[in-house]
Amino acid sequence: MTHEAGWAHAPGALRGPAWLQAPRDVNALVPLLWSGTAHKTDTGDLVVGGVPIADLVAEHNTPAYVLDEADFRARARAFRDAFSGWDVYYAGKAFLCTAVARWISEEGLCLDVCSAGELTVALRAGVDPARIGYHGNNKTHPELRRAVAEGVGRIIVDSFQEIDRIASITAETGMTARVMVRVTAGVEAHTHEFIATAHEDQKFGFSITSGAAFEAVRRLNEAPGVELLGLHSHIGSQIFDSSGFEVAARRVLALHAKVSDELGVTMPEMDLGGGFGIAYTTQDDPSDPAQLATEMGKIVEHECRALGIDEPHLSIEPGRAIVGPAMCTVYTVGTVKAVELDAGAVRTYVSVDGGMSDNIRTALYDADYSCTLAGRRSEATPVLSRVVGKHCEAGDIVVRDEFLPGDLVPGDLLAVPGTGAYCRSMASNYNHALRPPVIAVRDGVATVVVRRETEADLLATDVG
Repeated sequence: MTHEAGWAHAPGALRGPAWLQAPRDVNALVPLLWSGTAHKTDTGDLVVGGVPIADLVAEHNTPAYVLDEADFRARARAFRDAFSGWDVYYAGKAFLCTAVARWISEEGLCLDVCSAGELTVALRAGVDPARIGYHGNNKTHPELRRAVAEGVGRIIVDSFQEIDRIASITAETGMTARVMVRVTAGVEAHTHEFIATAHEDQKFGFSITSGAAFEAVRRLNEAPGVELLGLHSHIGSQIFDSSGFEVAARRVLALHAKVSDELGVTMPEMDLGGGFGIAYTTQDDPSDPAQLATEMGKIVEHECRALGIDEPHLSIEPGRAIVGPAMCTVYTVGTVKAVELDAGAVRTYVSVDGGMSDNIRTALYDADYSCTLAGRRSEATPVLSRVVGKHCEAGDIVVRDEFLPGDLVPGDLLAVPGTGAYCRSMASNYNHALRPPVIAVRDGVATVVVRRETEADLLATDVG
């Protein structure tokens, strides 16, 4: 319960959340939270992809995103193999650059984009347009025209105005648009309000309950130059419970059957979206791709059998589950401040050289993260600490609660795991911060795949 004088005065405020326990060894990594190649040496140095983080920092400075290429590729293959017979679209919004788009293509996955910029990156990487899906709730006429002209494999339609835009483009150009209809199944996913996307009161898709989804299918089926592929459902992000997918699949397949019965149209495909959760802290227990494939396959098989219909060709859209654990962010400690509160309580603030400009999720979603001392070993007693950024905001928090060595000093390196999804992709220039580089590591070699911004980059768009 919140104290009327603020969170710092509430009972137990400095004990941290119940799931966070003081570690036996403050130097140890929790493997579930890190990429597959990450480990620490006897001297406490963090090594990822065969590259000591201290060496990487000596060359590239901090903050920096470190992307484990082998781990990324392994997670991509795990989804591809587990969902054999399905199409697996990597959700580029989680993190996309030319190298990542190329890796995805090389591992046999498709790619989902949701802006003209993401499409540009995908095409630059040589991704086959036929293996690209295009999302978005407000696609403009020029964006749609380009998508059709490039031969994008599927456009996920999100509004009646978009249907009109697509119809005018196909009529004008004589080209064919391959489309899916995004539907809202009325499912309340157990996740943050801002990333739960299948309930009725939000901006995405056509409601099944209101009949808008059926009407969208009818209009697209009658539109010249439009190839109707099927229905698309996405219930949210950072989801661990497959029950939400079960309810959504039941409602979407019922609509699929209704379209067949009443319009005489058998749509060949269906997409169940993504949103599969990852472990940010020890409280998270994600499913592996094989388990997800088994559970989701059984759900679709059962519902199709109950409806007496053939199973459509299925697809999913993992993003976070592939790139999230494959990346960590490395910072340098700048200050360590012990703040005395009431009744002798003390909160230790560890300030680093990044913050909400490179990871907005803690401030935006109240997200939890973990971290570790990355450049040396410590024998000091663990101290419950709060890792904060350097920005001019009280809410500029990177890791809300973590046990860190009590002997942290300026210049120490801290690494935060699980930052592959929505950290670099949502990064900003707040306070005119320079966005960090993304450095891919593999087999002892570090390669910059997205360079650090410079002050020249900031001034390049400032025409004053």
